[in-house]
This record gives sequence, C-alpha cells and structure tokens, in this order.
Amino acid sequence: MTRDLKNVIEKGKTVLGIEFGSTRIKAVLIGEDNAPIASGSHDWENSYVNNTWTYSIEDIWKGLQDSYKKLAEDVKQEYGVTLQTVGAIGFSAMMHGYMAFDKEGDLLVPFRTWRNNFTEQASSELTELFNYQIPQRWSIAHLYQAILNQEEHVADISFQTTLAGYIHWKLTGNKVLGVGEASGLFPIDLNTKKYNQTMIDQFNELIAPKNLPWKFEEIVPEVLLAGENAGILTEEGVKLLDPTGELKAGIPLCPPEGDAGTGMVATNSVAKRTGNVSAGTSAFAMVVLEKDLSKVHPEIDLVTTPTGNLVAMAHSNNCSSDLNAWVGIFEEFSKAMGIEVDTNKLYETLFTQALKGDPDGGGLLSYGYLSGEHITHFEEGRPLFVRSSDSNFNLANFMRVQLFTAFGAMKVGMDILLEEEKVNLDEILGHGGIFKTEGVGQNFLAAAFNVPVSIMETAGEGGAWGIALLASYMVNKDANETLDEFLNEKVFANQAVSTVSPDPTDVEGFDKFMERYTNGLAIERAAVDNLK
Repeated sequence: MTRDLKNVIEKGKTVLGIEFGSTRIKAVLIGEDNAPIASGSHDWENSYVNNTWTYSIEDIWKGLQDSYKKLAEDVKQEYGVTLQTVGAIGFSAMMHGYMAFDKEGDLLVPFRTWRNNFTEQASSELTELFNYQIPQRWSIAHLYQAILNQEEHVADISFQTTLAGYIHWKLTGNKVLGVGEASGLFPIDLNTKKYNQTMIDQFNELIAPKNLPWKFEEIVPEVLLAGENAGILTEEGVKLLDPTGELKAGIPLCPPEGDAGTGMVATNSVAKRTGNVSAGTSAFAMVVLEKDLSKVHPEIDLVTTPTGNLVAMAHSNNCSSDLNAWVGIFEEFSKAMGIEVDTNKLYETLFTQALKGDPDGGGLLSYGYLSGEHITHFEEGRPLFVRSSDSNFNLANFMRVQLFTAFGAMKVGMDILLEEEKVNLDEILGHGGIFKTEGVGQNFLAAAFNVPVSIMETAGEGGAWGIALLASYMVNKDANETLDEFLNEKVFANQAVSTVSPDPTDVEGFDKFMERYTNGLAIERAAVDNLK
C-alpha cells in the first residue's frame, strides 16, 4: 500500500487542500481515491488590535509555509519521497472580512476578520437598499462602513478580496473567488451565478456622491464555479508556499472557497434538503434551499454552495471558545493536584459527563459570548455563567449547559428556518471538534434542531479536505459530471456514517433551556453595558 501511494505521490496524482481556520491552518493531501494520505497543521490565533480582530500578513504567510512544510515532512516520513508536484491545489479560508489593496498590491489597512461587529450602520442601510440580508461580517458591509466612516484609504482601493482570495491571488496572479466565497462578499444572482448586477448598480449610485475613483465591479474578484480552472501556481507563488523550492510551479488551482462551502463538500451536503453544522470557534448551520425564503430575516444569511445553489445560513460568532476555556480550567486544576491528564481524555471525560445531566441542564445558564453575537443582537460579548439559588449545580449539568449554549444562538436562527419558513430538512451532518466525543455533541444537536444528525468518519478532516475535494473535482471529473454526482460516487459511496435521531426527552429539555436562554439575554445585556 505504501509503495502504491509512493508511486501516486511521485507521479503527481495527489491533490492538496489548505484551509485557514480561525485557530488552525490545515493542509491535507489526498490520493486517487480522494482519501487523505498526509497532513500538516499550524496553530494560530487572531489578535485584538486597535478595537479590531485581525491576523497579520506575516502570520498568514508564516502559517501557510509551516502547515505545508509539516505536510511535506509527513509525506517524506511516511512514504520516503520528497513532494515535488501534485495534480491540483485548492485554498480555502474563513469567509467574509475585509482586505483592501492599493495599485501596488500593498494592504491599505490591517485585515478585518469576520469577527468584527462594527459595521452595523452599513449592514442595516444595505439590507434596506437591496431588500436582502447583508450581515455585518460581509465584505460589502465592511467596505461601505469604511466609506461611511470617511476612512482615507478608501480612495486608494484598487482591489478588495477575502483571505482565501488574497492567498490565491498571490500564488497565481489571478483575482478570482469561488461562488460560495463570493456570496459572502456581495449577493449573488442565482441565474447568472455572478454578483447581482441590479444591486451593483444600486450600490454604485449610493456611493456616487462620494466621487470615488472606482466603481464596485472594478475592484472585486471575478466569480468562478466549482470545476472551473482558476489559474496555475507561479514561480513567485512557489516561493510563498514552499521556500525550499522543492515544489514545482505550473500546478492548476481550483477557485478559492470559503469555509462554509468546504464544510458542505466535506459532509456531502451540497444537494437540496440537506444541511450541515460546522461547530468550532463559531457555529453555523447551512441548509440548501428548494426555494427562496418568504422575506428578509436579519438572523439568516443567504450564501451559495460552490456550484451556486441558494443556502440559508444561521451563523453564530461564538461556539466553543468559552467551553474550551472551562476545559482549560479543569486542566489547570488537574495539574495543580499533581495529575497529568491527556487533553483529549479530559474533553472526552467532561463531555461524557454531560450525558448524565438533567434534560434541561438543571436550571443553569451560560453564554459563551467571547465576541459580539448578531443573531441575538449583541455588538460585544461577555462570557457569563449564572444560576439561581435552587438550581441543580453539579458537574454533569454544568458541562451539559456549556454544550447546550454552544448551539444556543445558532438554534435561534434555525428556529426561524424550520418553524417560520417551514424549510424541509431530511438530516443534518455535523463536523468540527465539538463532535469528536462520540454521541455527545451529536445527541445535543439532534435535540436542538429536532432532526436526525449524522456524523461521518471523515468529519474531523474538515474544510482542508473539502477544498482538496473541490480541487480533485476540477481535474478528475467526467464530462458533464455534477459536483453532487462526483461526491456521491467517487468520495462518499463507501463512507461509514453514524446517525442519531432526536430523543424526545432531550428535545423537551433543550427547549426548556432555550426558554431560560432567551429570558436571560437581559443579563448578558447588563454585563455588556456594565462590565467594561
């Protein structure tokens, strides 16, 4: 087997996918059967500088090179071969945010990530203008807010893109985005699969009095669909990706995508009536729609699959960060007691304990709002744990409530889709770290949404594998083969899947918790207003 894979690697029949997540940059190499054969990763963290969540340009390239270097080392160690070429490459990253460049290609202001909640005026005005939900984290909201703020750099913009688009541009010279990623920059016309021209005209008219030296369509990347060629790795690109120079130029790249699109691909949920939940630093539920929603909902974003189908997204900025912080406290306690505990074992133990809690979490309440939360209308966050005098305060309930609240804001959005809009959903596929402990996060998500939740054995591979699959689809698809067909027949045909149906007692318990969660938002508001 190793000899076969060595041959596949040497002949360049592999495909490379790299995704920039919020806390980790991961590189995955897949073989001819589209299964991962090597990986490498680099941990990183955003910084809060001058009231802005950001990552530095230096950290972006250092992280990319380190994750690729570790993947190449993994290949060398496992198969005894130096990685010199691959069949295709794909880049993906957390969506949205704002990267604006001048005509020399220099960044005009530090990268503003999706996590920033300071574009409320722009978001609200554009939503009204377009009659289409424009979330605060979308690139167009950031651009318009900068215009409203009369920021000097706006007149110097020559190109505006996302993180994935930036990396792709620097490695290929091409200013393009996959349609799923582009749908978080500006609304997409579902017929043309390009930016909505009517809305472009409205936006240009809106900003005309500012006398800027550009129009919107002149500064944004071109939109491409899954399967289309998006350029090749240049000699300059090689130096940025692999400073050793072992990797050769000329490798084709697929359109850069966002983490929402790669999550859909990695869970085989790009078809209508399917959905997936990605749960990590943030949590978002994606549901591929059969038709448009009846009206604009501030809590629901509309994006697309990598092939341009409409997707409703309930996106919460906060999920596991505060939960991880509490696990860190237990780890500190263990060390203080002289007990060395494996981190994975600690998570597994605490998560499993949650299954023993009362159905509603014993009357406890928690908000893991490390940052603002637009679904529940908070511009800033204050992580909070509170209980009444007669609540059942024990470890099982404490952990249960930490897991419940990780899905809390997202549940508010999903209720709009399932109850108000009567969206049909056959099942949800879960992926992300919160599902690693078998039967815990999965059961609680089934209770939250009251639909079956499936986890695939590859769920932990995440978006890096998803973008690798999109790159594989570009070079390995048959004539007229759709992405759905490619995934069903060439990737997931023999995939092991574990599915749980919602337990009525847990559903009732989660609903009871959500009643407490909704009523308690006033406490969170008081914390934001008074705890500076």
